[in-house]
Order: sequence, then structure tokens, then C-alpha cells
Amino acid sequence: MALDSESFDILLSSVNKYIRERLLPLEDTVERTNEVPQAVVQEMKVMGLFGLSIPEAYGGMGLSMLQEAKVAHAFGQTAFAFRSVFGTNVGIGSQGILMDGTQEQKDTYLPKIASGELQMAFALTEPDSGSDAASIQTRAVKEGDVYVLTGTKRYISNAPLAHAFTLMARTDGPGAKGISAFIVPSNLKGLSLGQVDQKMGQRGTKTCDVILDQVRVPAQNIIGSKPGEGFKTAMKVLERGRIHIAALACGMAQRIIEESSAYAKNRVQFGQRIGSFQLIQAMLADSFAEQYAGWAMVQDCARLYDQKEPGAVDKNLVQKASSAKMFCTEMVGRVADRGVQIHGGAGYMSEYKVERFYRDVRLLRLYEGTTQIQQLIIAKEMMR
Repeated sequence: MALDSESFDILLSSVNKYIRERLLPLEDTVERTNEVPQAVVQEMKVMGLFGLSIPEAYGGMGLSMLQEAKVAHAFGQTAFAFRSVFGTNVGIGSQGILMDGTQEQKDTYLPKIASGELQMAFALTEPDSGSDAASIQTRAVKEGDVYVLTGTKRYISNAPLAHAFTLMARTDGPGAKGISAFIVPSNLKGLSLGQVDQKMGQRGTKTCDVILDQVRVPAQNIIGSKPGEGFKTAMKVLERGRIHIAALACGMAQRIIEESSAYAKNRVQFGQRIGSFQLIQAMLADSFAEQYAGWAMVQDCARLYDQKEPGAVDKNLVQKASSAKMFCTEMVGRVADRGVQIHGGAGYMSEYKVERFYRDVRLLRLYEGTTQIQQLIIAKEMMR
């Protein structure tokens, strides 16, 4: 699925204009208040951003992976909180239903997700289960036509805003085969939220614990109506998400390079612009080349994703998606570090946004699978 080229060019142009004219001026407000203005959320719904990746048949735009990556790249050039508003609906909150859900589940949920009426979150991580996703302990015990869920999910993005969760729970024995994926409405009795987490960066994005105390979920809410398939669903969703996050990282790298270049052109030391010093030029050049390489990887990987059969597992693509996620999120960390260095003492001050971006990009190396998990995935495919 893909939007026709002319329509997508209009969309991307509109997105870039919206980011430049509407969102960039609000970055300081979001940083100060730790909130994205509700007016912006409503504007994003009207623009259709909540349904970027959802097929037109369900009210979405039906973008291809490459098109979605280009939109993510654009949103990477502003505060991450803005992309987070609709990010879980576009990615990990909806894709499990789209990929593996029953037709009834797709018809019921996807139109509401695409419109933004239903804001979704993805609940996999637990206090004792992060990178080792197959070891989750949240239990789902069958009682007639319902499952009773008990456990705690941790660091769940958009949980304070979510109307429903794509949530992984253990319905059977140990390991990956015992995990099922549930659609869990947030208003069910026994479901509560912990305190909003205080994070290093990415202000305006909200995470917290999701606590399940004997929550009764209809058996028909298992994605695909097949118990034991949840881990497979989660891995497919994360593969797609890794390409999206890699594109986001490349967008932020571009923003930091632009901020650093502008500073280097204007800052004068020793009677000349610091941009004329070769050591400053070397840092700018390294950042440009690495960002260029990363964005090339993302686009190549996205094209491969678009070429594969829907729902199929392509081991070559699995490896490349992990490679793109690993390289791009590590790359933007180096670019951010150089950005601070180029700014000198000013780069450590909140007045200059590179300090903020330096903190914000650090999270990219952790979620959707840490760098070390990506290394294991890449090497595993090499050893086959």
C-alpha cells in the first residue's frame, strides 16, 4: 500500500510547513510545561497524522514504509514530543492489529485509531523484563470466555493518554510460545496507572506503569483470536518500528547539524568565525557524512520492507532493520555530542537547543530494542 506520488508530495510539503511554522515556535513551551498543547493534538487529528500507516479502507492514509519514514524524518527535526502524540497509533499501537488481527478486530479498532478517536499504547516491558521480552510475567488466566490479567507494565509510552493498550501477557508456559497479545481498554476495572515518570529528556512525552489487578478481558480481544502468537506479533511490530525510529534519528541529526552549522557561521573567536577552523569543520563534516549514510540505510531498508509480502518474515530485512536502527540511533548520539562541542560552553546551556537534543536522543538507543539487542539480532543472522 502507498499513497500516490503527487498526493504524498503535497502531504510531505504540508507536514514540513506545519513543523516549521507551527511546531518549532512551540518547542520551548513544551520543554517548559512538559505538555503538548491540546490544540496541536486536534490539528494533528485533522491532518490525518494518526492514520499514516493504516490502510485507506480503514480511514487511514495508507502510506508505504518509505513514505512513513520520510514523514518520521521530518518530525525528527523538531521536539520528539510532537511525533509521540501520534507515534504509537501509527506504529506499535496499531500494527499488531493490522498485521495479525481478525477482520472483526480490524473493522472495530482501526478506523478509530486512524482518526485519533482511540489513542493506543504498546505494553510489553515489565519491571523484570526489558530486553528479554520472552520472560514477561504478567499472567492471563482463562475463566470461561474471559481472561483475567494480573501484572505490571513499565515505561509505557503514552500510557497516561491511552484509551487502549496492545498488551502482552502470558497465557501458557515459559518462553515466547506462552505469550499472547491482547487489546485491553484502559477503562476496565482493575487497570490503573502509576505516577508519570520523570525522565532525562523528551519532555512532553509521557510514560508510566500500567498496573493490572484481576483485569477481566474478553477472550475475543486476543489479537487474531490465537493464544500463544503474541511474541511473534510483537517482533513483527518492532521490526517495522525500528525503521521508523531510525528515520526519526536521521531527522534529528539533520536538525542538530543545521543548528551547529549556523552557530559556527556566526560565533567569532580569535578574530574569525569558528566555522573557518579546520577542527570545527572536521566535526561538521563527520556529522554530515554519518547522517547521509544513515538516511541512505533507512531508505534502502524501507524499500525492502515495501517489497516483501505483507505478514511475511524476511530474515534479510530483519537484519537490515536492526542495522539501520543500531547505526542511526548511535549516529545521532555522536552528532549531538559534536553539536554540544561545537557550541562550546554555550552548548551546555539550555538557551541553546543542542543541550536539549543531546538529552533527547539518548533514549533512541534504548527503546524498540537496545543497541546490544540489535547487535545480537544482526550477528545471529550472520551465523545462520
